[in-house]
Amino acid sequence: MAVRVAAILFAVVAGWVYKSFMEPPKAKLCGSHNGPPITSPRIQLRDGRHLAYKESGVPKERAKYKVIHVHGFDSCKESTLNTSQELVEELGIYFLSFDRAGYGESDPHPKRSVKSEAMDIQELADQLQIGPKFYLVGVSMGAYPVWSCLNYIPHRLSGVALVVPIVNYWWPSLPANITKEVYGRLLLQDQRTFWIAHHLPFLFYAWMTQKWFPSLAALEGHPEIFSKQDREILRMRALTEKMNQFQKMARQQGVYESLHRDLMTLFSNWEFNPMKISNPFPNNEGSVHIWQGYEDRFVPVEIQRCVVEKLPWIHYHENAVGGHFFTWIDSWPNMIMKELLPVQEGAKTT
Repeated sequence: MAVRVAAILFAVVAGWVYKSFMEPPKAKLCGSHNGPPITSPRIQLRDGRHLAYKESGVPKERAKYKVIHVHGFDSCKESTLNTSQELVEELGIYFLSFDRAGYGESDPHPKRSVKSEAMDIQELADQLQIGPKFYLVGVSMGAYPVWSCLNYIPHRLSGVALVVPIVNYWWPSLPANITKEVYGRLLLQDQRTFWIAHHLPFLFYAWMTQKWFPSLAALEGHPEIFSKQDREILRMRALTEKMNQFQKMARQQGVYESLHRDLMTLFSNWEFNPMKISNPFPNNEGSVHIWQGYEDRFVPVEIQRCVVEKLPWIHYHENAVGGHFFTWIDSWPNMIMKELLPVQEGAKTT
């Protein structure tokens, strides 16, 4: 009898703990009662979810190049490479950006995975009829959906740019000695957070919302994760105001379905090994590029160099003084687009 009572009490306490600390709150769906309003055009995917998107640049009917932009962590479809309007008009570039699952005005995806990110991109391209092939740009954490596209839908790609791409420290082909070294240089709180996201995802919400230990340094604005150049960029008031606006939009349906699930997906066990992906352009009909800052403290340069050593067909560009945000300034967005798009020789570019 005593054992039975103890078992019942344990079950009750365990249920209370889960409900109180471990069960994520329900998302505030856009368009629902007390949820954020729907202000953007959206498509409905085959599984019933909605994906919000934004079109910019020249109209797609007269565009020479069609580029899908994939935003990063704690951001939204409004955050894109700041390509000059002059270059956009000159080259005829159509941009399509979208809120990834759970971000902004796109519905959450309870079964979100690395593969589902690629399938969302493909279905978005199909429903908006941008053609059988398109260019793809992924920034920071927006890079893992791009890796997924390189694996699952390479036949749909005309060219790819991975800009300061975040990596998964548990990719099997990363050299163990390099991974151990750079992972050990991360702040202890980030080491714990990434480890839990990978090994104990069912505890991730509880970890990210507990108050006893610091969790993700990026969400706290910890000064040690920013390079000297990053700190200078973040002092630019117009940029920080824009970033704050993007973050507010990104989180409006809840941080679990946007930020937390994004981290768990990135650090999950992937179904494929990115460093065994075949060159999608064996006849040089397109190209893949990685842009990396040497001083980037979010993405250690040593890891990025390992990736391109394993995949020598990737064109690697390293900014010797750049941090994680170096593409926000100067003419870097224009340079990235010129490298990605096959601009005809003799064409005037700015």
